[in-house]
Amino acid sequence: MNAKYAVLAMLYFVQGIPYGLQSGLLPIYFRTLGLSFTKISLSKVLYVPWVLKVLWAPLVDQYFSKRSWLLFTLYGFVLTCLACSLMAPETNFFPVAVVLLLMNFCASIQDVAVDAVAIQLLTQREIGYGNTIQVVSYKLGSTLAGGGLLTFLHHLGWQTLFVGLALVYVVAIGVTWNANLKLKVRFDPQHSWVRYRSLNPWILLQELLVVPDTLWTVGLVLLYKLGEQGAISMFPLFLLDHSFSPQELGFWNGIVAMIISIIGSSLGGYLMSKQGNPFSMLKALMVFRFFSLVFQTLLLVAYEDKKSVFEVAALLSIFLQHFIAGLVTTLTFSIMMQCAQKAQESLQATHYSLLATLEVLGKLVFSSLAGSLVDWLGFVGAFSVFLALSSTSVAYILSSSRR
Repeated sequence: MNAKYAVLAMLYFVQGIPYGLQSGLLPIYFRTLGLSFTKISLSKVLYVPWVLKVLWAPLVDQYFSKRSWLLFTLYGFVLTCLACSLMAPETNFFPVAVVLLLMNFCASIQDVAVDAVAIQLLTQREIGYGNTIQVVSYKLGSTLAGGGLLTFLHHLGWQTLFVGLALVYVVAIGVTWNANLKLKVRFDPQHSWVRYRSLNPWILLQELLVVPDTLWTVGLVLLYKLGEQGAISMFPLFLLDHSFSPQELGFWNGIVAMIISIIGSSLGGYLMSKQGNPFSMLKALMVFRFFSLVFQTLLLVAYEDKKSVFEVAALLSIFLQHFIAGLVTTLTFSIMMQCAQKAQESLQATHYSLLATLEVLGKLVFSSLAGSLVDWLGFVGAFSVFLALSSTSVAYILSSSRR
Protein backbone atom coordinates (compact mmCIF):
# COMPACT_ATOMS: atom_id res chain seq x y z
CA MET A 1 0.00 0.00 0.00
CA ASN A 2 1.15 3.54 -0.76
CA ALA A 3 2.75 5.04 2.36
CA LYS A 4 0.45 8.07 2.39
CA TYR A 5 -2.63 5.82 2.32
CA ALA A 6 -1.27 3.76 5.23
CA VAL A 7 -0.60 6.84 7.40
CA LEU A 8 -3.98 8.38 6.57
CA ALA A 9 -5.68 5.07 7.43
CA MET A 10 -3.94 4.95 10.82
CA LEU A 11 -4.81 8.56 11.67
CA TYR A 12 -8.48 8.21 10.71
CA PHE A 13 -8.63 4.92 12.64
CA VAL A 14 -7.52 6.44 15.95
CA GLN A 15 -9.74 9.45 15.30
CA GLY A 16 -12.80 7.18 15.16
CA ILE A 17 -12.22 5.72 18.63
CA PRO A 18 -13.82 8.57 20.66
CA TYR A 19 -16.89 8.52 18.43
CA GLY A 20 -17.26 4.76 18.83
CA LEU A 21 -17.05 5.03 22.60
CA GLN A 22 -19.82 7.58 22.77
CA SER A 23 -22.09 6.31 19.99
CA GLY A 24 -21.75 2.55 20.40
CA LEU A 25 -20.73 1.75 23.97
CA LEU A 26 -22.12 4.50 26.21
CA PRO A 27 -25.79 4.57 25.01
CA ILE A 28 -26.21 0.83 25.66
CA TYR A 29 -24.32 1.14 28.94
CA PHE A 30 -26.52 4.07 30.04
CA ARG A 31 -29.68 2.22 29.12
CA THR A 32 -28.66 -0.76 31.26
CA LEU A 33 -28.37 1.73 34.15
CA GLY A 34 -31.99 2.80 33.53
CA LEU A 35 -31.46 6.23 31.96
CA SER A 36 -34.26 7.66 29.80
CA PHE A 37 -33.93 8.00 26.04
CA THR A 38 -33.92 11.78 26.46
CA LYS A 39 -30.88 11.69 28.77
CA ILE A 40 -29.09 9.23 26.49
CA SER A 41 -29.61 11.52 23.50
CA LEU A 42 -28.52 14.60 25.44
CA SER A 43 -25.18 12.93 26.19
CA LYS A 44 -24.37 13.71 22.56
CA VAL A 45 -23.71 17.28 23.71
CA LEU A 46 -20.21 15.93 24.34
CA TYR A 47 -19.74 16.12 20.57
CA VAL A 48 -19.93 19.92 20.65
CA PRO A 49 -16.18 20.39 19.85
CA TRP A 50 -16.90 18.88 16.43
CA VAL A 51 -19.47 21.59 15.79
CA LEU A 52 -17.04 24.31 16.86
CA LYS A 53 -13.96 22.99 15.07
CA VAL A 54 -14.36 25.52 12.26
CA LEU A 55 -13.33 28.16 14.84
CA TRP A 56 -9.85 26.66 15.27
CA ALA A 57 -9.48 25.32 11.73
CA PRO A 58 -7.81 28.59 10.55
CA LEU A 59 -5.23 28.18 13.33
CA VAL A 60 -4.41 24.68 12.13
CA ASP A 61 -4.29 26.01 8.57
CA GLN A 62 -1.93 28.87 9.37
CA TYR A 63 0.27 28.06 12.36
CA PHE A 64 2.79 25.30 13.05
CA SER A 65 3.13 22.17 10.95
CA LYS A 66 0.41 19.60 10.44
CA ARG A 67 2.69 17.03 12.11
CA SER A 68 2.87 19.22 15.23
CA TRP A 69 -0.92 19.42 15.46
CA LEU A 70 -1.23 15.66 14.95
CA LEU A 71 1.28 14.89 17.71
CA PHE A 72 -0.35 17.40 20.06
CA THR A 73 -3.73 15.70 19.70
CA LEU A 74 -2.32 12.18 19.97
CA TYR A 75 -0.61 13.05 23.25
CA GLY A 76 -3.96 14.47 24.35
CA PHE A 77 -5.64 11.15 23.55
CA VAL A 78 -3.10 9.26 25.66
CA LEU A 79 -3.67 11.54 28.66
CA THR A 80 -7.48 11.47 28.42
CA CYS A 81 -7.56 7.66 28.11
CA LEU A 82 -5.33 7.29 31.16
CA ALA A 83 -7.55 9.75 33.06
CA CYS A 84 -10.67 7.73 32.13
CA SER A 85 -9.01 4.54 33.37
CA LEU A 86 -8.83 6.07 36.86
CA MET A 87 -12.55 6.93 37.00
CA ALA A 88 -15.75 5.00 37.77
CA PRO A 89 -18.66 6.10 35.54
CA GLU A 90 -21.20 4.00 37.41
CA THR A 91 -20.75 6.11 40.56
CA ASN A 92 -20.03 9.58 39.14
CA PHE A 93 -20.27 10.16 35.42
CA PHE A 94 -19.61 13.92 35.43
CA PRO A 95 -15.75 13.68 35.58
CA VAL A 96 -15.88 11.06 32.83
CA ALA A 97 -18.03 13.38 30.73
CA VAL A 98 -15.48 16.19 31.14
CA VAL A 99 -12.63 13.93 30.03
CA LEU A 100 -14.65 12.66 27.06
CA LEU A 101 -15.34 16.28 26.11
CA LEU A 102 -11.57 16.92 26.10
CA MET A 103 -11.09 13.77 24.03
CA ASN A 104 -13.57 15.11 21.47
CA PHE A 105 -11.73 18.43 21.47
CA CYS A 106 -8.49 16.64 20.57
CA ALA A 107 -10.29 14.57 17.93
CA SER A 108 -11.80 17.67 16.32
CA ILE A 109 -8.38 19.33 16.03
CA GLN A 110 -6.86 16.16 14.66
CA ASP A 111 -9.67 15.92 12.12
CA VAL A 112 -8.78 19.35 10.71
CA ALA A 113 -5.09 18.44 10.48
CA VAL A 114 -5.66 15.03 8.87
CA ASP A 115 -8.15 16.44 6.37
CA ALA A 116 -5.62 19.14 5.45
CA VAL A 117 -3.01 16.47 4.81
CA ALA A 118 -5.46 14.41 2.74
CA ILE A 119 -6.62 17.35 0.63
CA GLN A 120 -3.04 18.28 -0.17
CA LEU A 121 -1.80 14.76 -0.91
CA LEU A 122 -4.71 13.27 -2.86
CA THR A 123 -5.10 13.93 -6.57
CA GLN A 124 -8.49 14.02 -8.31
CA ARG A 125 -8.04 10.37 -9.34
CA GLU A 126 -7.23 9.39 -5.75
CA ILE A 127 -10.19 11.09 -4.05
CA GLY A 128 -12.41 8.00 -4.30
CA TYR A 129 -9.79 5.76 -2.72
CA GLY A 130 -8.80 8.44 -0.22
CA ASN A 131 -12.35 8.93 1.02
CA THR A 132 -12.83 5.18 1.21
CA ILE A 133 -9.78 5.02 3.47
CA GLN A 134 -11.14 7.94 5.51
CA VAL A 135 -14.61 6.48 6.05
CA VAL A 136 -13.55 2.84 6.43
CA SER A 137 -10.67 3.55 8.83
CA TYR A 138 -12.81 5.88 10.92
CA LYS A 139 -15.52 3.22 11.13
CA LEU A 140 -13.00 0.54 12.06
CA GLY A 141 -11.82 2.71 14.95
CA SER A 142 -15.43 3.38 15.89
CA THR A 143 -16.24 -0.33 15.71
CA LEU A 144 -13.30 -1.27 17.92
CA ALA A 145 -14.26 1.28 20.56
CA GLY A 146 -18.01 0.77 20.26
CA GLY A 147 -19.27 -2.70 19.48
CA GLY A 148 -15.99 -4.52 20.13
CA LEU A 149 -15.39 -3.02 23.54
CA LEU A 150 -19.08 -3.28 24.47
CA THR A 151 -18.98 -6.99 23.70
CA PHE A 152 -15.96 -7.57 25.94
CA LEU A 153 -16.43 -4.83 28.53
CA HIS A 154 -17.61 -7.24 31.19
CA HIS A 155 -14.42 -9.29 30.66
CA LEU A 156 -11.92 -6.44 30.34
CA GLY A 157 -13.25 -3.96 32.86
CA TRP A 158 -13.33 -0.17 32.52
CA GLN A 159 -9.71 0.42 33.59
CA THR A 160 -8.12 -2.17 31.29
CA LEU A 161 -10.19 -0.90 28.39
CA PHE A 162 -8.83 2.65 28.57
CA VAL A 163 -5.25 1.62 29.34
CA GLY A 164 -5.37 -0.48 26.18
CA LEU A 165 -6.66 2.47 24.16
CA ALA A 166 -3.85 4.65 25.54
CA LEU A 167 -1.32 2.11 24.22
CA VAL A 168 -2.97 2.26 20.79
CA TYR A 169 -2.40 6.03 20.75
CA VAL A 170 1.23 5.58 21.83
CA VAL A 171 1.76 3.42 18.74
CA ALA A 172 0.08 6.11 16.61
CA ILE A 173 2.50 8.70 18.01
CA GLY A 174 5.44 6.58 16.89
CA VAL A 175 4.03 6.18 13.37
CA THR A 176 3.34 9.91 13.06
CA TRP A 177 6.84 10.83 14.24
CA ASN A 178 8.41 8.64 11.55
CA ALA A 179 5.99 9.31 8.68
CA ASN A 180 7.49 11.05 5.67
CA LEU A 181 4.55 12.62 3.85
CA LYS A 182 6.59 15.32 2.07
CA LEU A 183 4.00 18.03 2.56
CA LYS A 184 4.43 21.25 0.66
CA VAL A 185 4.79 24.63 2.33
CA ARG A 186 1.55 26.19 1.23
CA PHE A 187 2.02 29.85 2.14
CA ASP A 188 3.90 32.19 4.43
CA PRO A 189 1.92 33.00 7.61
CA GLN A 190 3.99 36.15 8.08
CA HIS A 191 2.09 37.89 5.28
CA SER A 192 -0.12 40.58 6.75
CA TRP A 193 -3.13 39.65 4.62
CA VAL A 194 -3.12 36.16 6.13
CA ARG A 195 -3.07 37.50 9.68
CA TYR A 196 -5.77 40.03 8.79
CA ARG A 197 -8.00 37.34 7.37
CA SER A 198 -7.51 35.06 10.38
CA LEU A 199 -8.69 37.87 12.68
CA ASN A 200 -11.77 38.62 10.59
CA PRO A 201 -14.09 35.61 10.60
CA TRP A 202 -16.71 37.32 8.44
CA ILE A 203 -14.16 37.95 5.69
CA LEU A 204 -13.02 34.35 5.98
CA LEU A 205 -16.62 33.09 5.78
CA GLN A 206 -17.27 35.19 2.68
CA GLU A 207 -14.19 33.74 1.00
CA LEU A 208 -15.35 30.22 1.83
CA LEU A 209 -18.93 30.67 0.62
CA VAL A 210 -17.94 32.05 -2.81
CA VAL A 211 -16.07 28.84 -3.66
CA PRO A 212 -18.04 27.14 -6.49
CA ASP A 213 -20.74 24.65 -5.37
CA THR A 214 -20.26 25.51 -1.69
CA LEU A 215 -23.81 26.67 -0.94
CA TRP A 216 -25.35 23.59 -2.57
CA THR A 217 -22.94 21.30 -0.69
CA VAL A 218 -23.81 23.04 2.59
CA GLY A 219 -27.47 22.18 2.02
CA LEU A 220 -26.59 18.57 1.23
CA VAL A 221 -24.47 17.96 4.35
CA LEU A 222 -27.10 19.52 6.61
CA LEU A 223 -29.92 17.37 5.21
CA TYR A 224 -28.49 14.08 4.02
CA LYS A 225 -28.47 12.31 7.42
CA LEU A 226 -31.91 13.46 8.60
CA GLY A 227 -34.12 10.50 9.38
CA GLU A 228 -31.35 7.96 8.96
CA GLN A 229 -29.53 9.25 12.02
CA GLY A 230 -32.58 8.90 14.23
CA ALA A 231 -33.32 5.39 12.98
CA ILE A 232 -29.76 4.12 13.35
CA SER A 233 -29.43 5.49 16.89
CA MET A 234 -32.91 4.57 18.21
CA PHE A 235 -33.69 1.21 16.62
CA PRO A 236 -31.03 -0.70 18.65
CA LEU A 237 -32.51 0.81 21.83
CA PHE A 238 -35.93 -0.41 20.72
CA LEU A 239 -34.46 -3.91 20.43
CA LEU A 240 -32.80 -3.55 23.84
CA ASP A 241 -36.29 -3.03 25.30
CA HIS A 242 -37.59 -6.05 23.33
CA SER A 243 -35.58 -9.11 24.35
CA PHE A 244 -32.12 -8.29 22.89
CA SER A 245 -29.25 -8.25 25.41
CA PRO A 246 -26.45 -5.62 25.46
CA GLN A 247 -23.96 -8.31 24.40
CA GLU A 248 -26.11 -9.31 21.42
CA LEU A 249 -26.46 -5.69 20.35
CA GLY A 250 -22.74 -5.15 20.85
CA PHE A 251 -22.07 -7.99 18.41
CA TRP A 252 -24.84 -7.55 15.81
CA ASN A 253 -25.19 -3.74 15.82
CA GLY A 254 -21.71 -2.77 17.00
CA ILE A 255 -19.57 -5.22 15.03
CA VAL A 256 -21.46 -7.02 12.24
CA ALA A 257 -23.45 -3.95 11.17
CA MET A 258 -20.30 -1.81 11.16
CA ILE A 259 -18.50 -4.39 9.00
CA ILE A 260 -21.42 -4.20 6.57
CA SER A 261 -21.21 -0.40 6.70
CA ILE A 262 -17.51 -0.63 5.88
CA ILE A 263 -18.31 -2.88 2.92
CA GLY A 264 -20.78 -0.23 1.75
CA SER A 265 -18.19 2.53 2.18
CA SER A 266 -15.60 0.50 0.27
CA LEU A 267 -18.04 -0.13 -2.56
CA GLY A 268 -18.84 3.59 -2.67
CA GLY A 269 -15.15 4.43 -2.99
CA TYR A 270 -14.69 1.82 -5.73
CA LEU A 271 -17.67 3.12 -7.72
CA MET A 272 -16.44 6.67 -7.21
CA SER A 273 -12.97 5.80 -8.53
CA LYS A 274 -14.53 4.21 -11.64
CA GLN A 275 -17.20 6.79 -12.41
CA GLY A 276 -15.64 9.92 -10.90
CA ASN A 277 -19.04 11.58 -10.38
CA PRO A 278 -20.82 10.59 -7.15
CA PHE A 279 -23.92 12.72 -7.74
CA SER A 280 -26.00 10.35 -9.87
CA MET A 281 -25.27 7.40 -7.58
CA LEU A 282 -26.24 9.48 -4.55
CA LYS A 283 -29.65 10.27 -6.05
CA ALA A 284 -30.57 6.60 -6.40
CA LEU A 285 -29.26 5.73 -2.94
CA MET A 286 -31.28 8.46 -1.23
CA VAL A 287 -34.49 7.01 -2.67
CA PHE A 288 -33.51 3.45 -1.76
CA ARG A 289 -32.64 4.51 1.78
CA PHE A 290 -36.07 6.10 2.20
CA PHE A 291 -37.82 2.83 1.37
CA SER A 292 -35.55 0.88 3.71
CA LEU A 293 -36.67 3.24 6.48
CA VAL A 294 -40.29 2.58 5.54
CA PHE A 295 -39.63 -1.14 6.01
CA GLN A 296 -38.06 -0.56 9.43
CA THR A 297 -41.01 1.59 10.54
CA LEU A 298 -43.50 -1.10 9.50
CA LEU A 299 -41.42 -3.64 11.41
CA LEU A 300 -41.81 -1.56 14.57
CA VAL A 301 -45.57 -1.71 14.23
CA ALA A 302 -45.69 -5.49 13.81
CA TYR A 303 -42.81 -6.50 16.10
CA GLU A 304 -43.40 -9.29 18.64
CA ASP A 305 -40.85 -10.24 21.29
CA LYS A 306 -38.90 -13.49 21.16
CA LYS A 307 -40.11 -14.50 17.72
CA SER A 308 -37.27 -15.48 15.42
CA VAL A 309 -38.85 -14.11 12.27
CA PHE A 310 -39.06 -10.60 13.76
CA GLU A 311 -35.57 -10.81 15.28
CA VAL A 312 -34.07 -11.82 11.93
CA ALA A 313 -36.03 -9.10 10.11
CA ALA A 314 -34.86 -6.52 12.66
CA LEU A 315 -31.21 -7.48 12.17
CA LEU A 316 -31.59 -7.47 8.39
CA SER A 317 -33.10 -3.97 8.55
CA ILE A 318 -30.12 -2.78 10.62
CA PHE A 319 -27.67 -4.33 8.17
CA LEU A 320 -29.44 -2.72 5.20
CA GLN A 321 -29.46 0.69 6.87
CA HIS A 322 -25.75 0.50 7.66
CA PHE A 323 -24.85 -0.71 4.17
CA ILE A 324 -26.69 2.19 2.54
CA ALA A 325 -25.29 4.63 5.12
CA GLY A 326 -21.76 3.51 4.25
CA LEU A 327 -22.33 4.08 0.54
CA VAL A 328 -24.00 7.46 1.08
CA THR A 329 -21.32 8.70 3.50
CA THR A 330 -18.39 7.92 1.18
CA LEU A 331 -20.08 9.58 -1.80
CA THR A 332 -21.05 12.65 0.25
CA PHE A 333 -17.52 13.06 1.64
CA SER A 334 -16.15 12.76 -1.89
CA ILE A 335 -18.43 15.61 -2.97
CA MET A 336 -17.21 17.64 0.02
CA MET A 337 -13.55 17.07 -0.84
CA GLN A 338 -14.09 17.88 -4.50
CA CYS A 339 -15.71 21.13 -3.42
CA ALA A 340 -12.87 21.98 -0.99
CA GLN A 341 -10.24 21.43 -3.68
CA LYS A 342 -11.82 24.27 -5.68
CA ALA A 343 -10.77 26.72 -2.94
CA GLN A 344 -7.37 28.43 -2.68
CA GLU A 345 -4.72 26.19 -1.14
CA SER A 346 -4.52 28.45 1.92
CA LEU A 347 -8.26 27.94 2.51
CA GLN A 348 -8.77 24.28 1.64
CA ALA A 349 -8.49 22.78 5.14
CA THR A 350 -10.71 25.49 6.61
CA HIS A 351 -13.22 25.09 3.78
CA TYR A 352 -13.40 21.33 4.30
CA SER A 353 -13.67 21.86 8.07
CA LEU A 354 -16.65 24.17 7.51
CA LEU A 355 -18.43 21.50 5.47
CA ALA A 356 -17.48 18.75 7.92
CA THR A 357 -18.66 20.87 10.86
CA LEU A 358 -22.03 21.42 9.23
CA GLU A 359 -22.20 17.69 8.47
CA VAL A 360 -21.67 16.93 12.16
CA LEU A 361 -24.11 19.69 13.15
CA GLY A 362 -26.83 18.22 10.93
CA LYS A 363 -26.37 14.82 12.60
CA LEU A 364 -25.80 16.06 16.15
CA VAL A 365 -28.78 18.41 16.47
CA PHE A 366 -31.22 15.81 15.24
CA SER A 367 -29.73 12.81 17.08
CA SER A 368 -29.79 14.84 20.30
CA LEU A 369 -33.55 15.29 19.86
CA ALA A 370 -34.32 11.77 18.64
CA GLY A 371 -34.58 10.34 22.15
CA SER A 372 -37.01 13.08 23.18
CA LEU A 373 -39.17 12.26 20.15
CA VAL A 374 -39.27 8.60 21.24
CA ASP A 375 -40.16 9.54 24.84
CA TRP A 376 -42.86 11.92 23.58
CA LEU A 377 -44.35 10.08 20.58
CA GLY A 378 -43.27 6.50 21.11
CA PHE A 379 -41.16 4.56 18.64
CA VAL A 380 -43.75 4.37 15.87
CA GLY A 381 -44.56 8.08 16.06
CA ALA A 382 -40.88 9.03 16.20
CA PHE A 383 -40.04 6.85 13.20
CA SER A 384 -42.87 8.51 11.28
CA VAL A 385 -41.10 11.81 11.92
CA PHE A 386 -37.82 10.24 10.78
CA LEU A 387 -39.52 9.24 7.54
CA ALA A 388 -40.82 12.75 6.94
CA LEU A 389 -37.37 14.23 7.55
CA SER A 390 -35.69 11.67 5.33
CA SER A 391 -37.99 12.69 2.49
CA THR A 392 -36.56 16.24 2.62
CA SER A 393 -33.07 15.01 1.71
CA VAL A 394 -34.58 12.96 -1.14
CA ALA A 395 -36.47 15.99 -2.45
CA TYR A 396 -33.38 18.21 -2.13
CA ILE A 397 -31.09 16.05 -4.20
CA LEU A 398 -33.70 15.01 -6.77
CA SER A 399 -34.65 18.64 -7.42
CA SER A 400 -31.04 19.72 -7.88
CA SER A 401 -29.65 20.43 -11.33
CA ARG A 402 -26.10 20.81 -9.99
CA ARG A 403 -24.63 18.04 -12.18
